[in-house]
Order: sequence, then C-alpha cells, then structure tokens
Amino acid sequence: MTTDHVRTTDETRIRELLEDRAAATAARDARRFLAPCAPDLVDFNLAPPLQYRGPRALDRKAVEDWYATWEGPVEVSLTQVEITVGGDVAFCHSINRMRGTKTDGFEVELWSRATVGLRRIDGNWRITHTHSSVPFLMDGSGRAALDLTP
Repeated sequence: MTTDHVRTTDETRIRELLEDRAAATAARDARRFLAPCAPDLVDFNLAPPLQYRGPRALDRKAVEDWYATWEGPVEVSLTQVEITVGGDVAFCHSINRMRGTKTDGFEVELWSRATVGLRRIDGNWRITHTHSSVPFLMDGSGRAALDLTP
C-alpha cells in the first residue's frame, strides 16, 4: 500500500468517525457520541468551565442531561472539514452548524468552529482533544457573535 493510499484511508475513517458523532447527537445517543474518545480526552467545550479532562470530559450523564434540554433531534452539520494525518496523529477542523429546538421552545441555529485532535490507539482512531468556539465581538462588550454564518 502506498503512503497516499494509507493517508486517504485514514482520512476517510476519521471523516466517518466525525459524521457518526454528529449523527449520535441527532439521535441523542450519549454512549455513541463518547465511544470514539480516548480515556484522557481534553475538551475545550462551548460551555464552562474552560476545560474538561479525562473522566469529567467523558461524563455520559452530563451529555444526556444536555440532550434532555432539547425537544427532538439536535442537528449537527459539519462543513469545510479539513483533515491532516501524520502517522498515528491527526487533526481536523471544521465549521459546524447546530440546529434544533430547546424544551422551552427557543429555536437554535448556531454556527461554531471545531478542532479535533486524534491518535491512533491499538489500530483505531481515538479523539484525544476537542475544541469548540464561537467568535466574540471585539467592541468591548464581550458578547458572543452568534449570528455569523459561513
């Protein structure tokens, strides 16, 4: 097998892993969402605190509790996905859209930025780092710029 073929296969597997995580959110399946994560995951999530690590980042009940704040599915669409693979390490970034309705009836459509770091562990790609963010206004208000679209 050529190195290009291996890289393409790895990129395909990683893309499928990311798409399956998005599908797990739509299905509100916390176990499936967390399954590809390494035990030492570091997560820089949109919600406070500044970081989650290890068991705290893999708290299935916390994910289920968040899913419970939504009415029906939470649609996550990954766009502009770019994947870079180098041996047993990979990273990717994307612009993601999240849509759905909260249990209080508030309709959400939010675009965010995501970066995911992965390592090949025992032959499988595992997520070791995630970072989600939204830009904030640089006018001194500190408000998140939630109305941006690509």
